[in-house]
Amino acid sequence: MVHEMHDRKEVPHRMLHGDRPSNTILAERLTPETLGKLVALYEHSVFTPGVIWDVDSFDQWGVELGKVLAQRIIPQLEGQTEPALAHDSSTNNLIRRYRMRRKAG
Repeated sequence: MVHEMHDRKEVPHRMLHGDRPSNTILAERLTPETLGKLVALYEHSVFTPGVIWDVDSFDQWGVELGKVLAQRIIPQLEGQTEPALAHDSSTNNLIRRYRMRRKAG
């Protein structure tokens, strides 16, 4: 990603070093109730700490990085054959679990 930078000062903001805690929530079905719970959880877990710590909770660099990472993972989620996974163990296991649920559903 570094070669895509126009300004070298931006590089640290666009790097993801990994090994950071995260949460993943999987639901059997996306219902209005499930969506409402997810939105409430997201608002609380993102907005509230940002207000307390006086940081921008909706950092555009993080959003852009998420888009780049998603484009790499989507083909592995949607592909018909088992992909060769080379992510961290958490991401690899989430992809496997999603594919198993999709296949069973």
